[in-house]
Amino acid sequence: MRYNVYVIELDQEFALSQKAKTANPMRDPGKPSVYVGYTSKTPRARFKQHMSGKPGKKGFKLCSRVVFKYGIKLMPELYQHLNPILTKDDAMEVEVLLARILRKCGYTVWQN
Repeated sequence: MRYNVYVIELDQEFALSQKAKTANPMRDPGKPSVYVGYTSKTPRARFKQHMSGKPGKKGFKLCSRVVFKYGIKLMPELYQHLNPILTKDDAMEVEVLLARILRKCGYTVWQN
């Protein structure tokens, strides 16, 4: 199985939320708000899953509330060069590192 990291642009309304401000004290208001994640699916399939809000086969939520509410589009220019990733552990690590890098660059980042 292969994994992918992905970045979703969020509506700038997200940047005004308390959770965004707390997680991103050094944010640049001129840069986009983004969600960073990893998946065993394609980034496009995972984005559709987030936006549908539908539960999975086992009845669990498969979407982030933040993406469902504020998601706009994928930003492949920020992640394509990192994919595919061979192991789940590596994908989780790349997700955290990518979120950290984007945060240092001034993006308002949500990642969980």
